[in-house]
Amino acid sequence: MAEHRTALITGANRGLGRAVAAELADRGLRVLATARDGRAAVRTAEELGPRVSGHELDVSDPRSVRRAAGRLPAVDVLVCNAGVLLDGGRDVLTEPLELVRDTLEVNLLGGWRVVQAFVPGMVRRGWGRVVFVSSGTGSFRLGLWAGAPAYSLSKAAVNALTTMLADRTADTGVLVNAVNPGRVRTRMVPDAERTAQEAAVDIADAATLPDGGPTGAFLRDGEHLGW
Repeated sequence: MAEHRTALITGANRGLGRAVAAELADRGLRVLATARDGRAAVRTAEELGPRVSGHELDVSDPRSVRRAAGRLPAVDVLVCNAGVLLDGGRDVLTEPLELVRDTLEVNLLGGWRVVQAFVPGMVRRGWGRVVFVSSGTGSFRLGLWAGAPAYSLSKAAVNALTTMLADRTADTGVLVNAVNPGRVRTRMVPDAERTAQEAAVDIADAATLPDGGPTGAFLRDGEHLGW
């Protein structure tokens, strides 16, 4: 069945998004690797092989999202991976609110825009999988990260969006979950121990859940975490 499914990944030109694109293509899905820089997305697709195509999609730009939704094929699997960390080492008392606004624009509103563009089609067709790439820094159970307040806040908001979207799509055939990939060795966290390829397996598992799988869950290595 996988070969008949199409997955769209945001922020797929490098790091974790690229690794997820490769993993889903290896599992037989057709992959739309998207990025703010369309040329970078195309280069990534050319490197990953014939099951992957590259497309421009800037999650922070409503016009870019609308253009992508109008020209891309129907999407069965959506991985909201695009994200930024702009405020490492900041103090919540002195954090420039412009940084908070810019972080939320990508990490929260960006994913929300893409969801509004592509998930209604999944609901109409009666099947879909949505995965938000979240973080343990957005979990009240694990502990919010005061060392990057805007980033932590944005991921807590992503977790909230996950639960609301899962409630909205209950019993439609669309499963919606967030994944905590942990600290992953990317440009954002170059000293992390976990590789992007290892974390991509976790995300791809959530993106290819069988019918009847969990929805509205916060997952790590297939285990349910506390919000």
